[in-house]
Parts: sequence; structure tokens; C-alpha cells
Amino acid sequence: MKTLKYILPLLVLFLAACSGGKVDRSIVPQPGPAPQISIGDYETFSLGNGLRVIVVNNDKLPRVSYQLTIDRDPIMEGSNAGYVSMAGDLLSAGTEGKTKAQIDQEIDFMGASLSTFSTGMYGACLTKHSDKLLSLMQEMLMSPAFPEDELEKLRKQTLSGLASSKSSADDISRNISNAICYGLDHPYGEQQTEKTTEAITRNDLIGYYQDYFKPNLAYLVIVGDISMEQAKSQAEKYFGGWEAGQAPQHAYDKPTPPRGNRVAFVPLPGAVQSVIDINHPVDMTPGHPDAIAASVMNNILGGGVFGGRLMQNLREDKAFTYGARSSMSPDPVIGSFNAYASVRNEVTDSSVTEFLYEIERLTRERVADTTLRFIKNYMNGSFARSLESPQTIARFALNIERYDLPKDYYATYLTKLEAVTTDDVLRVAQRYLKPNNLNITVVGNKEEVAESLAKFAKSGEVEFFDIYGGEYVDLEAAPEGMTAQNVFDAYYAAIGGKENLAKVNSIIEEGSMGVSGMSLAYNRKVKGTDQMVMTVTMGGQTMMKQVIDGDRGSSSQMGTSIAMTEEEISEAKMQLDMLAYDHLADYGMSAVLKGIDTNDNGQRVYVVELMKGEETSSTQYYSVDTGLLVSTVSTEETPQGGMTVASMIEEYKEFSGIQFPVKVSQVVGPQVIEVTLDNVSVNKRISNSEFKVD
Repeated sequence: MKTLKYILPLLVLFLAACSGGKVDRSIVPQPGPAPQISIGDYETFSLGNGLRVIVVNNDKLPRVSYQLTIDRDPIMEGSNAGYVSMAGDLLSAGTEGKTKAQIDQEIDFMGASLSTFSTGMYGACLTKHSDKLLSLMQEMLMSPAFPEDELEKLRKQTLSGLASSKSSADDISRNISNAICYGLDHPYGEQQTEKTTEAITRNDLIGYYQDYFKPNLAYLVIVGDISMEQAKSQAEKYFGGWEAGQAPQHAYDKPTPPRGNRVAFVPLPGAVQSVIDINHPVDMTPGHPDAIAASVMNNILGGGVFGGRLMQNLREDKAFTYGARSSMSPDPVIGSFNAYASVRNEVTDSSVTEFLYEIERLTRERVADTTLRFIKNYMNGSFARSLESPQTIARFALNIERYDLPKDYYATYLTKLEAVTTDDVLRVAQRYLKPNNLNITVVGNKEEVAESLAKFAKSGEVEFFDIYGGEYVDLEAAPEGMTAQNVFDAYYAAIGGKENLAKVNSIIEEGSMGVSGMSLAYNRKVKGTDQMVMTVTMGGQTMMKQVIDGDRGSSSQMGTSIAMTEEEISEAKMQLDMLAYDHLADYGMSAVLKGIDTNDNGQRVYVVELMKGEETSSTQYYSVDTGLLVSTVSTEETPQGGMTVASMIEEYKEFSGIQFPVKVSQVVGPQVIEVTLDNVSVNKRISNSEFKVD
């Protein structure tokens, strides 16, 4: 495991560099006059099987799009949660007459786009190819195959994504926020886990498709260069034979806000930031008479505008965070209010205080006229810009039909927006914000943060949960007298013994790395404890390189080289030292055995924290049974801030009497990197010229 950690700082920089440039958010847009808006028109008709069709003509470009939407109730998926979304994904994975590869080839040949999801499908193409596209959509809709091999591919991808989510504070925050806000027994709070994903079968997908893909539950929205006559002809030709039928209906108890504020905490070892989400359910449907005033109120608090109170308070005034936002989301079943930010550990409780202050302030103080005017102008502009896309008109039309809104709901939007007063803002704040009945969810460092949050809970206690909103089980105490050094000694014994490790003079590793769909060749050479060269190449071109020679080092990517700092070189040397755990103090490090945990594979593992001064450098997990290191979690600094990195060792293999990790999955932010070693050579001669620092 240690032999692979050197990749992370360079790889993190490489991924960050690929993520795009920064946006200057320090400039606050000035209010402007409310624009005059003209909403486009649309036409509707229905087929004999109940399919409702919406047509938006736009002949500016010779293109047309088709969106099919199934209007069904939310579904509780139970012990195989996740099958609904997988069924939607696999609608495009093959039909009874075509493989996925054949479908993809036809789409590419047309220069079209086609995607499927759990509530339908979307396709777009040049008008001249519309019949070919619709023929494909018809085939996918009428005769999906749900191939077993494609299900297994998707299962593997999903499990990789879940592995990534387990070390992502933002993903965990979404999990726990939904679980606490709605409850695990509600479709919006239910959680997909590794266990439920493994339980999904092809029959689950077929059953979902057969139950819910009915034309009498569906809308077809056609947008683009097409006449009403053509739309009717195509709809009848390609969807008229779709058979109607009854679908299951579901009703659920409406979640309610807690009685008194509660604090829900998910421990994330080694976290240097806390992700805060303050929420409660809101009984507000789309098109509700209060929806526009509530949107104005939310924008004042922390919607999309930079001048929102949360942003100005927590970022501009207090410098607690890069961004603090809020949302008020209507929904046909149950809506929600959320206010959220990522903040430093040491200001977590202070940040919660400011969140509560701003939420409560809106319920007792009338906002200034100038504030209201600023927000209205911002919302006017956003609405106007959204109308530049004909898809917006289609979305408006679908909402009107789906939620039974007045036909002029969007045409009169600006009039209704302009009519919102400061009294209205105060009224909807008092009605829909619950400053004394909030779920305060936090993901972060338990030891540094959790205790300080108890004062916000009505009960005076912090409730602890696992990453999916289930019961949190604290660490089991290690056997009396057991120390971190004992764990390290067992690890050394498991991988070959200290005597063998001390004889290692050089290592050559050869293998591959998979990242973002790319397959990269990987090679690393180590000599002693202070010389190393690592290269990652693709098609013979060097993508990344890192070199250390004594007290000098450099990292490069795509030909650009950067000198390594003293601290980076010291950390890299520690990874080269096969017996570093026997003299951690030489590297300014120490270790603490925290206890025993049970991981997701059912293994009991020793939890060891490597410390640099008072800060946790990484958390390591060693199998109680085998002594082998099985995973680590650390935080790496990037230009975008701290990024959590999780590494899971899936396989060890013996070379020259020493066990090396040969298959490692590394989760870096949203990326999953799979490192595979094909061969490891020990004590082969390596020339010093290999370690030339750029």
C-alpha cells in the first residue's frame, strides 16, 4: 500500500488541472430593469392509448428532440434499492434485435444523442434523421433486452461509485440529509448501498419496466423544426402501438419537521472540514400560490445570487467557507428546505450559529425594499435567460400539463413576481421556515467537532449515524496493551518479515492505471530510501512523472515540471522506506491505535491514525485476522482545497518472498483510479542516471 501512495499528490494535481478554470465570484451583479418577456406557445394532443403529446415548434435550426416522461409515483425499492435507476440506464443497453454496440454505432452515424433513465428517454438529432432516431427509440421502448452482461458492467460501475461516495463528505451529507429529512422508510430517504446493489437481479429490472412503462402514464414532448401535422404522424407511427395498462399506485405518510432542533452527525475520520446541511420537509407542491414568494425569500437567504445573506455572512464577513447556499424545493409528494456549506473544523459550531441566526432573522424581520428590489431584478434576469432555450418552453409546457397548472402560469410569472411584497416575504418565511424545528446534519471529524454541536439540539445530545443514515457503531476497544506499533509489527510479519524487508535495495514495479475511462501504463523504480522515478504514460507519451534524488524532487504533468517542496520530499521518502513505521519520529510523525472497527466486507480491522503534530495525516485499517493493510483514508491539499482520498487494497501477491499490493482502487474526489501491478522485481540493478531531477 505504501508503495503506491506516492501517486496521489501528483495525480490529484493532474485531475484538478483537468477540472477547468476558476470563476471570479467576488463581483456582485448590479440590479437592472425587469425585462419584457414573451413566452413561446405550444400545442398538445393525445393518442388513443393515452399518450399525451406536447409540441413546441422552433425552426431556427434543422434539429428536433423527443423527450418521453413516465409520470409515476415514487417507489420504495427495499432490499434491492437501486434497481429502478439501473433499469432506466439499461433501457439503452440492448434490445431483442440489437446489441448496445449496434445501437451506439447507429446513434454516432446520425450524429444524434440518445439517453435513457428510470422515467423515460431523450433523443435529439437533425430533422432529416428524425425517423431513424424514433425507430431506435421505439425499439428500446417496446423490446428492451436488459442484457445480463450489461447489468454486471453497470453493477461494477455502481459499486465503484458507491466506494467513492463512502469517502466523499458531500455525498455522505446528501445521504444523511435525505435519510434524516424524509426517513429511511420513505422513497426520498431510502439509501442504495453495496448490499442492495449486489442483490439486484435482471428480473427486478424487467418487473419495473413491465409495471410502469405505460403510455397512459406518459408524456411525449417534441421540440424543434417540426410541424403539428408531422408530429401527429410520427407519434402515431412510432408510439401508437404501445399498449396501455394499469400501473401500481403508492401513497406515503408525509414526513414532518422534528419537534425541536436535532443534530445528526456522521463521523468521517481525518476530515479537515465539516459539511453542514440544515433541513426540514416542506409541504409545497409545484405551482403552489406561495411558490414564487417562497422562491424570493429563499434567494434573499441563500439562493443563486451571490448577495444572499448566508453567502455574505459566512463567506464575506466571517470567512468560514467558500460558499453557503440554501434551497426551497417544491415537490408533488413532499418538498424540502436546505441550507448548506463546507466549513473548517474549528468554525463548525460558529457556522451553525450563523445559519440559525439568518434563518430565524427572516421569520422576524421584514426585509428592506432595496433588498427585495435587488432579488426581483436578479430573478427577472435569470428567467429571461432561461427562455433562450426552446427546451425551457417544453419544460414549462410539461409542468403545466403534468401538475395541472393554469395555462398562463409562466406567461404571468413576471407579473406575479413583481407583485411580491416585503410582507409576503415575511409571511412565507414564518410559514415555511422552521428555525426551532430543524434537522442539523453534519459530516466531519467526530473528535474535533461533534461535542461542540450538542448545544444546538433540543435534547442536548448529538445523534450519530453511519454514512447511509443507519445506526452508528462506535469503535470496539483494542485488547489491553495493544498499541499501534504492535499493529505495524503484525503487518511487517504478514508481508514477509522485517528481515526480508531490510534486504530490499531496489524495486521495479510495472503495471497499469485506469482513470476517467483512460488506460495508462505505469512504471516505478525505487533505489534505497531516497531515490525514485515514477512515470505514467499513454500511447508512449508521458502524462505524469515524479522523480526524487536525495533532497531534490520534481513532479511533472503533460510536460510542465514543478519542484517538490521539502515536506513533499519527506513524505515521499517515508513511502519509500519499507520499515518507516519503526522510526516514524524521523519523519515528524506518530501513530495512535484508535480501536477496532468492522468494514463493509465484514472484516474486523484495527484503526490506526498517523499524526503529523496534532493533525491526522491519514487513517489506516489493518485486518485483525491477517495483519495486512486493507485501506487508508487521507486528505490531500489541492488548488481547490482539501480533497479526501480513499484507497482500498483488493489483492496482494508475493514477489521475492514479500507480499506487494497488486490491485488497489483509489478514490480521489469524484474519480476512481484502479492501479494494477503486473510484475514487481526486487533488488535488480538500477543506474543512478534514472533519477535525474528535471
